[in-house]
Amino acid sequence: MAVKGSKKRPAQSAQRPSKKRKVADDGKTAKAKGKGKKHAFDKPTIPIPTKVDDDDVELSEDDLGLLEEFGGAVSFLKSLDEKGIARSKKETERLRQLNKPIRKPVEDDLPSIHSHDEDSDDWSSGLEDVSADEDFSDDEVASEAESSTSAAERRRRKRKEDSDEEELPFEVRPRKRRPSWEPESDKEKGIERLPIKLADGRIQKSGDKVYLDNDEEESGLDSNEESGDEKAKEAAQRFRVEDVSTGARFGRPAVVDVIGQKSRKARIQGAKEQIAGLCQEILGDPENSLGLLRRLHTFSLPQISTPTHPEPVPNDPVIRKLTMLSQLAVYKDIIPGYRIRALTDKEKAEKVSQMVQRTRDWEQGLVSVYQSYLRGLEAELKAKSELAETALHCMCTLLVEVTHFNFRVNLMSSIVAALSRKSWNKSSDLCLDTLIKVFRADNTGEPSLEIVRLLNRMIKERKFNVHPEVLSCLLHLRLKTELGVRASESKADKEPSGKAMSKGRAAARRAKGKAADQPHLSKKAKKALKERKEIEKEMHEAAAEVDKEERATRHTETLKLLFVLYFSILKNPRPTPLLPAALRGIAKFAHLVNIDFFKDLLQVLKTLMTRDADGDLVDGDTNAPAPGPHDASNIATVQHQLLCIVTAFELLSGQGEALDIDLSDFINRLYAILPQLALMPDIEAPPPSQARTSVRGPPPPSTADVLFRALHLAFTPRSSAAAPPPWRSAAFAKRLLSAALQWPPATAVRAIELVAVLVERDPKLEALLSTEDRAGNGVYRPDLDDPQLSNPFGTSLYELHTLAEKHWAEQVRVAAGKLLDSSS
Repeated sequence: MAVKGSKKRPAQSAQRPSKKRKVADDGKTAKAKGKGKKHAFDKPTIPIPTKVDDDDVELSEDDLGLLEEFGGAVSFLKSLDEKGIARSKKETERLRQLNKPIRKPVEDDLPSIHSHDEDSDDWSSGLEDVSADEDFSDDEVASEAESSTSAAERRRRKRKEDSDEEELPFEVRPRKRRPSWEPESDKEKGIERLPIKLADGRIQKSGDKVYLDNDEEESGLDSNEESGDEKAKEAAQRFRVEDVSTGARFGRPAVVDVIGQKSRKARIQGAKEQIAGLCQEILGDPENSLGLLRRLHTFSLPQISTPTHPEPVPNDPVIRKLTMLSQLAVYKDIIPGYRIRALTDKEKAEKVSQMVQRTRDWEQGLVSVYQSYLRGLEAELKAKSELAETALHCMCTLLVEVTHFNFRVNLMSSIVAALSRKSWNKSSDLCLDTLIKVFRADNTGEPSLEIVRLLNRMIKERKFNVHPEVLSCLLHLRLKTELGVRASESKADKEPSGKAMSKGRAAARRAKGKAADQPHLSKKAKKALKERKEIEKEMHEAAAEVDKEERATRHTETLKLLFVLYFSILKNPRPTPLLPAALRGIAKFAHLVNIDFFKDLLQVLKTLMTRDADGDLVDGDTNAPAPGPHDASNIATVQHQLLCIVTAFELLSGQGEALDIDLSDFINRLYAILPQLALMPDIEAPPPSQARTSVRGPPPPSTADVLFRALHLAFTPRSSAAAPPPWRSAAFAKRLLSAALQWPPATAVRAIELVAVLVERDPKLEALLSTEDRAGNGVYRPDLDDPQLSNPFGTSLYELHTLAEKHWAEQVRVAAGKLLDSSS
């Protein structure tokens, strides 16, 4: 006991004796308890605590309410096995050993471990032998049953052996040998047994020989080969496992099982369900769905064969069509917004993170599956099968939607090849609209350059025997607005150089024949500059910005190919159906033609203007019958001449204004074809072409539109000194009003309005409006095609009075009367 009155460390003086007494007391009580009681672990059962009397427990009203409401949920506690719950672990283990079944030993045909040829002791486990008379307890019999049985079996086998030196039959029998292994002379000598290595390291040669009959040898070899073949077939059959793309995976039946159904309705319905599920999972997680992409592509194959079904199963065309369209929708959604390039050997060898490696694997796998899909589409298109139209639709859509992605040139080649026919159909419209969409959406100029190069090559290979509509897509190139500034003028956008050289150093470098703008750099500085340029190039590619200089370079190359194509059509010895399209193209891009080619080009246009549809000069053959005014060839010739005139004026309307070139030949030809145009019944109709679509925009201009465009360019002065002379304006006014008597109302009104403009510009023409007086002397010669020699002031514009008084169209009468009233 501790002394309460102590003040100096009372706790320590009180704890030590009390602790010793307590330990001693506990030891005594433990010994006393150990004599009379057992541990709970040794007891067979551990009693469950008894219930507490109900009188000692007080329940509240809430507890009573819960007991009445949910008391039935714990009624299963009454049926529990109290004895089983109270059983101890030792008792449970004892009962399990008693009820444990005895397993029979496994009998095998393997030889005993004591069968060997060496003079050595038997293998031993290092344990003493147990005599047969030794008794085992009942508890150990069950656990040692397997080991005792195997030992008895070994003893039984050992007694059968006469001695350790006896050899088994498989040791004595020689191995199978082929007849070609040794010559015939050695066969009679027999087969020597293998030598033996003794314990001291010496090699002892065996003198015994074994002889094998030929029949036994051949039969043994044959049976061995047959058994080997059978085993190889069994192994191949055992390891023949279908992959993800064809087998039963992801809770879906195998592809062959779906395609091989007898009922066509069930076959298509099963394929639809599986295709829809595959597409949904692919779109949900594209980066982990390469196997699903390959499985989806399997449904589009014409024949399907798997490792378990080597015989090909033909596929249904409806399923293939649905799969092609489904793949199209999937690729449009999962293809990234950049081009995937092949990895170099250096990139493959370097160590990257797991995320980068996973992205690389997905990108390369996506390109592989996408390439297989495009190959299937191209095969259907070349075979001209029933799915060719669907394949062409898929290729056109991919070219428009994913122009930036891989295999763009392959898609373009297939589409351009589809346009190489002389006939025209819906597929041709689809291909042409696709190329126009690519031209309009091109911001870099690279896709346009590739298409123009392919078109140029295709048209020359076909020797210009293609449909004229093919060239109409080239009018939608973005060259007119994008290439308005020359590439050399875009140097202002370049970043200034880092360090400018002094005048002395620059002069010294120029004296040595070196570039003055490049300073001297050491090897280390050159290496650093090269690395910096590579880094800047990679950063520029990552920024995905369009370089103005690169775009201008591509547009310049496109323009060269375009004019090479147009000029080759113009210089063709015989006229082709592509001539009108080429003239329209030159007229549109005339402001971009190099000024050095103007004279040659005008000479070619003049030659085209003076020949008819057969390639002969108009004035060359006087004995040939003249074509009628309504002849198709004559109409085509007039339209070609009109296009040549417009092209010549368009050339000189831009940068050609600085040149002093006489276009009187083109003006005289325009004056000469006016009577023929007056007899053209469909002058307001557009040129014959296929069905127009919203992509191609408005139809090409009609003959009347081209005519008045040429008249506008001819009488619009390029400068104040180049105003048309009065006799030219008067001659054209006279012929226009004569032709207006035959033209439809709309064209007649346009002719009257043009005459009004000419009269307003030149007051001398007002004298021709009066029918009583003449402005000049002489006789008017309407039969001459030269306006200067026709003497237009020797007559009057009496056709205007006829149009104002007797024309059946009111709008024509109003326009003619308005012109007469303005002059009075």
